Amino acid sequence: MDSSDFTESMLDQLPMERFWDIPLYQWDGFWYRSYHLQATMALRSQYIARDDDIILASPMKTGTTWLKALCFSILQKEENAARLNEETLAKTEKDDPRHLRDPLVDNHPAVYVQTLEVQVFTAKPPPDVSAMESPRLFHTHLPYTALPDSIKTSNCKLVYITRNPKDTLVSMWHFFNKLRTPEQGPYPFEQAFGSFIIGVSHFGPFFDHVLQYWNQSLKSPNKILFLKYEDLKKDTKGEVKKLASFLGKPFNNEKEVEDVIWRCSLERLKNLEVNKNGIDPWVGMQNSAFFRSGIVGDWKNIMSKELSERLDQITMQKLKDSGLHLEI
Repeated sequence: MDSSDFTESMLDQLPMERFWDIPLYQWDGFWYRSYHLQATMALRSQYIARDDDIILASPMKTGTTWLKALCFSILQKEENAARLNEETLAKTEKDDPRHLRDPLVDNHPAVYVQTLEVQVFTAKPPPDVSAMESPRLFHTHLPYTALPDSIKTSNCKLVYITRNPKDTLVSMWHFFNKLRTPEQGPYPFEQAFGSFIIGVSHFGPFFDHVLQYWNQSLKSPNKILFLKYEDLKKDTKGEVKKLASFLGKPFNNEKEVEDVIWRCSLERLKNLEVNKNGIDPWVGMQNSAFFRSGIVGDWKNIMSKELSERLDQITMQKLKDSGLHLEI
């Protein structure tokens, strides 16, 4: 199946399984919703990467929204500094000038950093991304093998973030439960666990996804920056500095670093009016669903000891001899 001739009828030729009662179709070893797969085909045939493109990548629920906000703010920091200089004079005792005309106040980070196969190429017709000014900043949940060849062969940069599988699954469970009615109640966690460990989840299998990018980052460290959510939580300043340097936008002073970290903090973002009350127009999900706890180890509030030990064993087996360590 090629990107230029994908049709709905071709779904009948693909293996199908259900995740949260949502039909997912397996193509080239990974699982997709039908419209994500159709958008992926359009992306692969139409997207021509530029050397100064920046592509963020991640499995679902591994820190995507935080990474979008951070990268957007890093690329915007010169403009933010200019706004600060202009607006400090207008500051009142209760107003922090950093809030004023900050784009993150007006829109969810996904508006500024759109996911290629969820937002950009699901549009009918897709927008002309070739007309966008450089540097272009996008995100994808796609596995590395599904990316357009031009992304792999150009000098564009990729930033990948992942998270320990237990928190990933629990965060996913909370997120998709937002789509269920009170009458339906939460989806049985054991069923979600069973699907996850056999790889049936959006853009899964999780471990295959992670290992593809990990192995590519070892081959091309100047092209792919591999980040872990837990490291970003433990040493936010150090990891954000590393991220800015990789993007070619190193910080000039500590104040700039602190400003970006403050702008993108979970507490700030989740309390902005747009994220408390807004609706994601692409999937109909409340913006607040993208900002929950952000806690490392939150899985302990949901997952039984038996399931935890089982996933630990799977994690160790999947990552064996890879050189990659994910917290368990």
